[in-house]
Amino acid sequence: MHIAMLSAEFPPRWGGMGSTVFHLSAALVNRGHRVTVITRSGAGKPPRQEGVSVIEVGWARIPMEFTRSYGRRAIAELERLNERDSVDVVHLHCPMISWSASQFGHCVERIAPVVSSLHGSWLGERDGLIEASRAKEAAVWANVNDIAIRFTAGRYAKFENYAINHSMICVANSNATKEDFESRYSPPSDWRCEVTHWGVDAEMFRPLDRGNTEECRLADEIRTRFGSGSPDSKLILAVGRLAARKGYSTLIRGFSALNSSMPNSNLVIVGRGHLKRRLMNLAKSLGVGEKVRIESSMSFTELAHLYRSSDLVVYPSFYEGQGLIPLEAMSSGIPVVTVDHGPLPEMVDNTVGALFTMGDTDSMVSAMKDALTEDSSHKGSQGRDRVLERFTYSGNAESFENIYLEAIQMAD
Repeated sequence: MHIAMLSAEFPPRWGGMGSTVFHLSAALVNRGHRVTVITRSGAGKPPRQEGVSVIEVGWARIPMEFTRSYGRRAIAELERLNERDSVDVVHLHCPMISWSASQFGHCVERIAPVVSSLHGSWLGERDGLIEASRAKEAAVWANVNDIAIRFTAGRYAKFENYAINHSMICVANSNATKEDFESRYSPPSDWRCEVTHWGVDAEMFRPLDRGNTEECRLADEIRTRFGSGSPDSKLILAVGRLAARKGYSTLIRGFSALNSSMPNSNLVIVGRGHLKRRLMNLAKSLGVGEKVRIESSMSFTELAHLYRSSDLVVYPSFYEGQGLIPLEAMSSGIPVVTVDHGPLPEMVDNTVGALFTMGDTDSMVSAMKDALTEDSSHKGSQGRDRVLERFTYSGNAESFENIYLEAIQMAD
């Protein structure tokens, strides 16, 4: 098959969507297919993947409205692509592309059937920001994109409704996302929506090889760098964009409380965004400024080493369509503590980590303390086994191959 993948994110523009499209494309090529990705321009030169072609299109740099401008240019480029190299199926990655009902109809009639991946909803994002505001997260009104989501999510939600009504098949990345769309929108009575959780790169994110002297030496260096070089110290890791809905203010407040009883613990946050100064000021005001580090730039190789060198990963997000960070932790053999909300319990339970009440600092501290004081090796190994069994890109490619074939048959 020739698969046209339309995604607003693709490396070097990373994010959960960019990561999944990058790895899914490679896995589909390994199964004998060809993939053309149509993405936004301006991020830099895309990495070369055998069997994957990348086309960049322009877009209006306007919060939320970029989904429409990118969508218009993408469908025009898609039509030109189909004229020179026939496309068998079109795979949209929503909600960062907004098509009208007529655009969906044009694609199906003139180009190929459409499969739409649902990575989450704009209304869910908006609600996550509202919950973050109630929890006194930093700068919920300081980011122009977050402000745009809060005030225009309702307008752009109509395009998500078009997606679920005019795609041959929709694929939600969690049961929570499927339920979110069913409750907020108006799917047709014969709506086809499969649930396929995204996987992670289990070769990059793997456990520490304790039989490898050099790898253990590197882990010791990493722990020392972040203040956890002594045998009784604990290194806590959080990963993700520095944005209000990711819950980092709540995490730092929780870490401050944890540190009073576990003073040899240290927190590292890896992520880019405008909140770094605010978050560090919060840590200093709570007396843990020397115990908290925020790393804005880190390669995936470095990040993978940091995962497997840590004692615990914490993921306090207020909204996710799925959330890949817990899976990266589990794949690395590290227990993970996250919220008992939305899609996270579909991946994490007390056999691989722990869950806490979203936005509740006391609940978070209790979960972190339990995870750090018990023997967590069995949780790490069970997490790794779960990823290999249920959350791999090869599994994603097999699932989508079957979905594409079904969509093509439905269109005939």
